[in-house]
Amino acid sequence: MDGPVGFIGLGIMGRPMAANLSKQIEVVGFDVDEKRFEGLKNVRRAASIAEVAKSCSVVLLSLPGTAIVESVTAGPGGLFETLQPGSLIVDVSTTMPTASQKLAKLATAKSLQYADAPVSGGEAGATDASLSVMVGASQSTFDRALPYLSAIGRSVVRLGDVGAGGVAKLVNNMIVGAEFAVIAEGFALAARFGLDAESLFEAIRGGWAASKVLEVSAPAMIKQDYRPGGTVDLIEKDIGYARTLATEKRVPVPVTAITHEIYVAAQARGEGKSAQPVIIKMWEDLLDLQVGGEKQT
Repeated sequence: MDGPVGFIGLGIMGRPMAANLSKQIEVVGFDVDEKRFEGLKNVRRAASIAEVAKSCSVVLLSLPGTAIVESVTAGPGGLFETLQPGSLIVDVSTTMPTASQKLAKLATAKSLQYADAPVSGGEAGATDASLSVMVGASQSTFDRALPYLSAIGRSVVRLGDVGAGGVAKLVNNMIVGAEFAVIAEGFALAARFGLDAESLFEAIRGGWAASKVLEVSAPAMIKQDYRPGGTVDLIEKDIGYARTLATEKRVPVPVTAITHEIYVAAQARGEGKSAQPVIIKMWEDLLDLQVGGEKQT
């Protein structure tokens, strides 16, 4: 790895990723919220995107949406204007694949390399560097990015050219989002019948219903603990991207469409900043029951 490496966006996922990178290489970080640097060792705080660009030839982005990725890269004072030719941008955010393709073309015109490399594994995976990283890039760009991505993830797979990583991540979150939803409605059905949620979890976790989502969702519902990790807002955004892409490509996604509306409904209830299993509250309120233990106040 050529150092230092830049890291823009130190939120729930970006902060632990930057911390893991800093164990192997000098990291120059930027975030609009200076408080995110508190307690973050070995990451030097830059005052601007331009300062990151002047210090680094490789920059990773972990940002909350496509519009912000576009602003940080192609906007005034963004990376396309400030990075030296030959530099590499690796977007580990979840960005619309078509937007990533457009940004890659702009990067090429500036003699820059570009990769989309969204991640899956949540805050826990980011913390222990066990993320799955889905990469869209040319082979040469992938080879250059691989050492940096290996510092934050356990599985790093090239799917194809730019945009392919984003498509894989959207498919991933279509599946994950649907799992959270069906687990909630299933546990609500069981509660209506009088089953204890913890006993149900123990009964099904060893069978075909076993999944990482079940291992996260069931304990959260049982404890009524909906602190993020991932959030309703983030999963709604990603599934919304998937619906948009499906419409563009004329692919019917009825299960995804229904799932998306569940998260939109949770947002309407004010639950957007909570972890995904919080959607169980909609069934609890509708059915006047409680799936887990005493609700937190």
